[in-house]
Amino acid sequence: MSISLDQIKELRKRTGAGINKVKEALEKSDGDVEKAIQYLREKGIAKAASRAGRSVSNGFIGHYIHSDGTIGVIVEINCETDFAARSDKLRELAHDTALHIAASDPQYISIENIPPEILEKEKRVYKKDLDRKPAQVQEKILEGRLKKFYESEVLLEQPYVRDDSKKFKDVLNDAIAAIGEKIEIGRFARIQISKPATGCGLEFVS
Repeated sequence: MSISLDQIKELRKRTGAGINKVKEALEKSDGDVEKAIQYLREKGIAKAASRAGRSVSNGFIGHYIHSDGTIGVIVEINCETDFAARSDKLRELAHDTALHIAASDPQYISIENIPPEILEKEKRVYKKDLDRKPAQVQEKILEGRLKKFYESEVLLEQPYVRDDSKKFKDVLNDAIAAIGEKIEIGRFARIQISKPATGCGLEFVS
């Protein structure tokens, strides 16, 4: 059966699950949102959203250095307990996150981390050639261009480097479901030879 965009949006909002998991749940449930939620709960995926308000005071710092030594990344992964911080699953996530950052060079962790002035500047650029189009069309085009900007610059919105059928936030939600705790990506820094260091608030101490 055909799954509508509204159904996908509602289920993602209510469960925090990734888009691929949401589509799978809706297909398995014949488009019934309540049954889809139950499906995700049974799979352990819907638990991610219920942990949103919990404190993350433990964690692990992952790293990646490219084989030729020209790119290096360190990234902070935060979780609720020391037990999770020591787990192989969280350390695997830390490594995969560092590897993804090395390959995709994000500038921000989430859309919320983008400074308002940067976002406004992007919108102004995108709107330059839209003046003669109807307002409704302008909004759709602007939304599409911003989506591409997010997928280019925002870690959680980028296609996952090892599987571009999912976004990196889907990888994070899968880890939350598997580990059973709230997990957040904290600061990161990426250094590339002959290119200025980029990251999210991580200071290097000599």
